[in-house]
Amino acid sequence: MIAPEVSIVIPVYNEQLVLQGLFERLYAALDALGRPCEVLFVDDGSTDRSVAMLRAQYQQRPDITRVIVLAGNFGQHNAILAGFAHARGAAVITLDADLQNPPEEIPNVLAELDKGHDYVGTVRLARQDSRFRTMASQFLNRVREKTTSIRITDQGCMLRGYGRAVVDAVNACPEVNTFVPALGYLFAQSPTEIQVRHEERAAGVSKYPLYRLIRLNFDLMTGFSIVPLQLYSVLGTVISVLSLLFVAFLGIRRLVVGPEVEGVFTLFGIVFFLIGIVLLGVGLLGEYIGRIYAQVLNRPRYRVGAVLESVDATLATRAVPRRKDEVA
Repeated sequence: MIAPEVSIVIPVYNEQLVLQGLFERLYAALDALGRPCEVLFVDDGSTDRSVAMLRAQYQQRPDITRVIVLAGNFGQHNAILAGFAHARGAAVITLDADLQNPPEEIPNVLAELDKGHDYVGTVRLARQDSRFRTMASQFLNRVREKTTSIRITDQGCMLRGYGRAVVDAVNACPEVNTFVPALGYLFAQSPTEIQVRHEERAAGVSKYPLYRLIRLNFDLMTGFSIVPLQLYSVLGTVISVLSLLFVAFLGIRRLVVGPEVEGVFTLFGIVFFLIGIVLLGVGLLGEYIGRIYAQVLNRPRYRVGAVLESVDATLATRAVPRRKDEVA
């Protein structure tokens, strides 16, 4: 069996409505490449017919198809990490299963990797998401750019290319909670970005509601920067100085004007504002402490329940280094 040059890693979670369309377009695009490829579908604990459809597809195309079934729902990025651990190609491309990123864009990503770039990010043209979702994503992108050194124009687009060295570095990274595109960018020596088409979701619903987008941004900020803590320290210093000046002002006013009660509600407002600042700081510290707690526990990022692959692929995969805490 010829070793693949290109590995396509696709996390799958309850995507039975779109998988058949994905199969048709994906394999047509890969066959047109004329290069040895492999497709790694990573099922992240689907509760619909996704696993059965992946198994059927494996039986149709066992030459290039591999299916990794995780023993539970561990999240999109952990599913991608499971795919990275099994990928054998010199170039690894990640792709969502919902067809919003057209498989026909894979050659464009691969062309940039062939030029020598070890990380290829993508920016969606004419996004087909709702205006509210697009604006929320743009706002979170700006917050991340201001608080980290990660320069990713469109962090929500999972169609990305990674060189072998970057994938190996990600596989060796011991972080429990991480954002794969940001980690790949961090390890890359020659990153680049290209524009790609974006399509409406073929069927089903997004697995990333607004709350998860906000959580993702918190993970990015606390996982790749201590700027939020530094900003909060500066904010605390400024508020302390202003509070001291205000107390001095009230003391002088009491000596000049005498006792007053008219400003009591103003004082209440100031106290509530300061309490809100304190609670914000507690939450921020909680984010960092929570990451430390998860890291100290050092639990496996995912557990593999089953793997469908040919004998040749099994032998080749055993030669790929794995994290010591991965459970098969």
